[in-house]
Amino acid sequence: MDWDHRSLAAEFAGTFTLVTAVCGAALFSAPSAGLVAVAFAVGLSVLGMAFAVGHISGGHFNPAVTVGLAAAGRFDPEKVPGYIVAQVIGGAAAALVFWLILKGAPAGKWNTFLAISNTYGGASGFSLASVFLIEVVMTALFLIVIVGATSARANGAFAPIAIGLSLTLIHLAAIPVSNASVNPARSTATALFGGQDAMNCLWLFWIAPIVGGVIGGVIASWMQEVPAKRRRR
Repeated sequence: MDWDHRSLAAEFAGTFTLVTAVCGAALFSAPSAGLVAVAFAVGLSVLGMAFAVGHISGGHFNPAVTVGLAAAGRFDPEKVPGYIVAQVIGGAAAALVFWLILKGAPAGKWNTFLAISNTYGGASGFSLASVFLIEVVMTALFLIVIVGATSARANGAFAPIAIGLSLTLIHLAAIPVSNASVNPARSTATALFGGQDAMNCLWLFWIAPIVGGVIGGVIASWMQEVPAKRRRR
């Protein structure tokens, strides 16, 4: 197996930054600024890190993206396990930092790790089916954007902007339903500190985004393929 340590370090750093945006904005800013603050924090974190380290690792920062790109034929399947391990560890490290920060917070209206985790059901939550559907659909759309924005016929210089803004849109749509995962590493990071209720729901936020990533990757690969007649010209 080919272990490119710089690529793994870039995936760690990018996922660490993404989960930093989730935790910082959702724990401390959202109670006063609302979900818009979280959506833009996440989108901007991915935009910035895609510019910073995307040229090193491809800027996945998300197991569903890694699997989706492999399904699209845009990433070596042998590298998938290493990327996922780096992403999960990076996300968990960021959540640990904010768990420690939250322990030292003054009295105030801060969110808890359970409140910012991805869950379903319960007295006030959307159903399992609703959450599964939005996670699959949103992750599929995200992969369509990623594959399209980084295709040979697109202007790759603007790809991080398209990807970051699309992730912002996805969070604006999905936060009220599922707290917006579309990323198993992000869900794992907050669930580790969110208690048993969050951990009990975690399986869904691995399966649904990965299913959506594969669907989106396959669809995007088909759409971006150059027809044979066009290639001969």
